[in-house]
This record gives sequence, C-alpha cells and structure tokens, in this order.
Amino acid sequence: MVLFKKKIRWTELVIENTIRLTAWTSILAIVLIFLFVGREAIPIFTSSEVKQKASIQKMFLPQQFRPDRPPKLVWQPVSTVPKYSLYPLIVGTLKVTLVAILFAVPLAIAAALYTAEFAKPRLREVIKPVIELLASIPSVVIGFFALMVLASIIQSILHLDYRLNGINAGIALGLAIIPVIYTVSEDALNSVPRSYKEASLAVGATRWQTAWKVVLPAAFPGIAAAVILGFGRAFGETMIVLMASGNAAVGNWDFTQSVRTLSATIATELAEVVHGSAHYHVLFFIGVFLFIITFGINFLGSWFISKFKSKLSGV
Repeated sequence: MVLFKKKIRWTELVIENTIRLTAWTSILAIVLIFLFVGREAIPIFTSSEVKQKASIQKMFLPQQFRPDRPPKLVWQPVSTVPKYSLYPLIVGTLKVTLVAILFAVPLAIAAALYTAEFAKPRLREVIKPVIELLASIPSVVIGFFALMVLASIIQSILHLDYRLNGINAGIALGLAIIPVIYTVSEDALNSVPRSYKEASLAVGATRWQTAWKVVLPAAFPGIAAAVILGFGRAFGETMIVLMASGNAAVGNWDFTQSVRTLSATIATELAEVVHGSAHYHVLFFIGVFLFIITFGINFLGSWFISKFKSKLSGV
C-alpha cells in the first residue's frame, strides 16, 4: 500500500511539473516574441533617420505633402515620398471586424441558446461538434472559399462593383469566429443555475420567455466575453482578409470597396521590404500595435468571464 501511494505521488509530481514547465515555456515564448518585435520597432522612437521618414505623428496624424492640397492620411510606403499613415489600415481592419461581428454574433448566440435550452440531447450532440468543427478548418481554406465562391455570390446579390471588398472579407471572417463565440456563449448559458429556470417556469413563464428574459440576461457577462474574444480573433486574422478583401488601403467607411488590414499589410510587405529601412521598422511597429490591441481585448474578455463567475457564485 505504501509503495502504491508513493508511486501515485511520483506520478502526480511528474504531471504537475510537466504542466508547469509547459505553461512557463508558453509565457517565455510570448515574452521573447514581443521583445523581438519590439526591438525592431524601437528605431521609430530612437533613430533620427527613421523618425524623419516615419514618425508617430506621420503614422497617426494627417501630413501636408503639398501646400496647395489638404493634409492626407495615406499608406504608400513605396513611392518617391513614402507615406506611412496607419489610418487606412486601421479603418480597413475595423470595417472587416465590424462586418464579421454583425454576421457572426447573432448566429452564434442563437445557436448557443437553442443548443443549451431547446435542443434534445441527441441533437445537441450533433450540433455542438459540427459548429466547433468550423474552428478546425484552416483559415486559408476559408479565404480560398471567400475568394472563389463567396465573393461572386455577394457581388451578384448586392450588385457591387468590386468582388473583393469589406463585406466579403467580413462574412468570411465571421465564419471563422462563429465557433469561438458559440463555444463560450454555450458554456455561459449552461452555467446559469438550474434554480433560475425552475423559478421562472414555476411562476408560469414559457420556455422561450425563460430563455429570453432569465437565462440570457443571467449569462450576459459570459456572452459579452464571447463577443470580445471573437472580436480579438477577427482583429488579428491574416490569411482570410489577405485573400478576400482586395488589399486596397482606402481610408473611407464604404464597406463595398476593397480594404487592407493591419495584419494583411505585415504579411504582404514584410517579405519584400528592405531590412533596416523605415518601412521595415514601421511594419514591426504595426506588429507591436496589434499585439497591444489583441492583448487588451483578451484581457477584457477574461475580466468579463471572471465577473460572470463571481456573479453566479454570489461573491
């Protein structure tokens, strides 16, 4: 008996240490990646030569390139007078992400609510894996589908001038974030105490009224976290928008025109940029900017999840 207990103890120690090592390795990898990207972006703040061509002011404020014309916010890094404004890229990223959220959130939450409250056990065992299976589809496959099939369908339905535009990229991106929003939302709905539902049904409410007016509001922080996590996933996606958006850095809010996102810009231009140039350091600065934004979004989502758990536990 003593030997058996010691064997179990040694097994537990090995498992615990393996998990701890894996966690610390992941954290170290993230820190090293951020340090590498940050190191290549630092010359924007420290090098006078780089600051002259691509300063923070030039990236975020309009620039006067000619006295007879109004200030411009343009991304043209390869030109006689390079222009490094991030405004068109940020607008393009927000347009695609907004379309993705508007498309994915209603479908994912409705599917989660149906699965958690109305679907029979056998049907639930089919719906949940099928939706979550979307997460296993490579983003390049979704992007290829959007490029070859979805773009033509949307253009013919909406009679658009451009096949590849913000709407096409947003809907394709919405297909990629549906599993994230669905999974977290369904877990949040299933975490609502059964006593809430029983109390609502006991006073004469229907199953639909209980689901809509009791379960959904109780699970709102968890659902909000799902939406925030989906937003973060969409904001940093690269391959889908690279293939389905048209990659035109246009700084207006017309969703029917081609767009270019921050992540797609890095993927498109980094392989051909001159090492050590202002353009090179700006691309790394975009990487730092994306890292900070996605980190903040994920932190906000984690905060909502913790708030949801504390609400249900009464702490």
